[in-house]
Amino acid sequence: MQRQSFSAIIPPMLDSALLFIVSLIANTLSALAGGGAGLLQLPILLFLGLPFGVALATHKLASVALGVGATARHLRAGTLDWRFSGFILACGLPGVLLGSVLILQVPQHAALWALALLTIGLSIQSMLSPLLGQTAQVRNRSGHRLWLGGGMLFLVGALNGSLTSGTGLFVTVLLVRWYGLEYKSAVAYTLVLVGLFWNGTGALALAFQAGIYWPWVPVLLVASLLGGYLGAHWALVKGNRLIKRMFEVVTLLTGLSLLFKALN
Repeated sequence: MQRQSFSAIIPPMLDSALLFIVSLIANTLSALAGGGAGLLQLPILLFLGLPFGVALATHKLASVALGVGATARHLRAGTLDWRFSGFILACGLPGVLLGSVLILQVPQHAALWALALLTIGLSIQSMLSPLLGQTAQVRNRSGHRLWLGGGMLFLVGALNGSLTSGTGLFVTVLLVRWYGLEYKSAVAYTLVLVGLFWNGTGALALAFQAGIYWPWVPVLLVASLLGGYLGAHWALVKGNRLIKRMFEVVTLLTGLSLLFKALN
C-alpha cells in the first residue's frame, strides 16, 4: 500500500518520529478521557499522505494496542463487570461490522461534518452537567431499558465503524448517562471493549476493503500501547473530576478541529 506526495516532502525518519509523538499524546489523552485517540492520530496519518480508507484501517489496527495497554492496567485494578462487558460487546460488534462496510461509501466531507457536530455536542452536554459521572448511580440494567441501551450501543458501534474515529467518547457518555456509571468505570469499559474489540473488528473489516500501511504499524502500536497504559493509570489514580475535565477538553478541541477540516 503506497502513500501519497508527502513522502517527497518529509523524510521517513521524521515521519516516524512525528507519528510516534502525536500517537503517544493522543492515546494518553484518550485513555484519560475515554476516547478520542483517532481525532489526533487519524489526521496525522492523512497529513502524512495516506488515503482516507487506508489511514482509517491503519489507525483502527493501532488502536487495538491502546485497548491492550488499558486492559493490562484495568485488569490489575479489577474495575470491570465481565457479564456487563459481554452485553456491550454483543450489542456493539454487529454495529461496528455494519459501519465498517458502509464507511467507504460515505463521502469523507459528510463524515467529518457529522462527527464534528456530534463531538462538540458531547462536550457542551457534559459541561452543562457538573455532577455528571462523579458518583455511580447504576440503573437501567434489566428489562426493556437494558435492551434499549443495547440498541443505542448498536448505533454507536455503527458510528465507530463508519464515522472515522472518536466514537469511544460516545460509548463513555452513554455508559455514564444511561447506565449511571461514574466516569472512571465508564472510561475503563470504553478503553477495553472499544479499544480492544470494537476497533479490532473494524480494523479487520476495513483492512480487507482498503488495506493497511504496514511500515508505520510498529511505531503506532508502541505509542498506543504505552499511551493506553499511562492514561489508564493516571485515570485510576486521579479520579472522576480530572477525567470529566479531560473528556470535555478533548471532545471540544477535537470537535472544533474536525469542523475546521470540514470547512476547508
